[in-house]
Amino acid sequence: MENTLTRPAAMTTGRPNRLVDLLLADRHSLGLSIALHLVPGALIVAAYLFLAEPFVKAIDYPVFLAWAIALVIVLAPLMFGLLWLGRVRTGRYTLRSVAHYRDRPIGRGKIIALIAGLIVWMTVVSLALVPLDNFVFDNFFTWIPFEGAGGSATTYIDGYSHSQLVVTMLICLPLTGFTLPLIEEYYFRGFLLPRIAHLRRGAPVLNTVLFSVYHFWAPWTVLSKVIFLFPAVWLVWRKHDIRISIGMHPGTCLLMATIGTIAIILGVTP
Repeated sequence: MENTLTRPAAMTTGRPNRLVDLLLADRHSLGLSIALHLVPGALIVAAYLFLAEPFVKAIDYPVFLAWAIALVIVLAPLMFGLLWLGRVRTGRYTLRSVAHYRDRPIGRGKIIALIAGLIVWMTVVSLALVPLDNFVFDNFFTWIPFEGAGGSATTYIDGYSHSQLVVTMLICLPLTGFTLPLIEEYYFRGFLLPRIAHLRRGAPVLNTVLFSVYHFWAPWTVLSKVIFLFPAVWLVWRKHDIRISIGMHPGTCLLMATIGTIAIILGVTP
């Protein structure tokens, strides 16, 4: 008799798991894709308001740490969910057959050049568009209740001691600087983008816009995010190589977070 305990979960039942089949389908409907793009952002805001912010304020640390905690609360289970979908399909926890664009069709030299250029692009353009972010915030989003909203990138850490800032940045560096952006890339570019590829050129546009809107905690940055993220998303869709956006997004975040952490440790921040 065959041991059903060793088979993938989807094979142990006599009927297909409708939710799993829907999520792992080659195509997502427009409504489903919009929901899968935006619901995690809403959950991150909820995790911040009801869990992370009260905890961080109770220990008197910068709210930047609260946002890192909120992101972990949502994105860590989201990553596990992708691995679980892999287990349902293959019998083991894996991203294979779940996250696509991982076959590495671009040669090593070309991918390094692309990533380097995109890191420069994202760094320069995101900094250049800070005045746009400030304009949008000042004219449309001053009602946002989050502490530290708007202004410069340091508003989330202003007003705390040097030791508190150092501890906060050292905790957040591996999270917001690399791990969390990496999860976002596997989810948004590896899992969601390929499943709206039937929209053709509309796929990278929709993915970029929805990913930018997903950042509900900073809606005044949607326009600038669309501008500096789109080239990488388009190239991932065009070349079928997720390493492009992984190199740019987590790569740039790690670069900027490392520079910021070193600056705080050395006390050279404004």
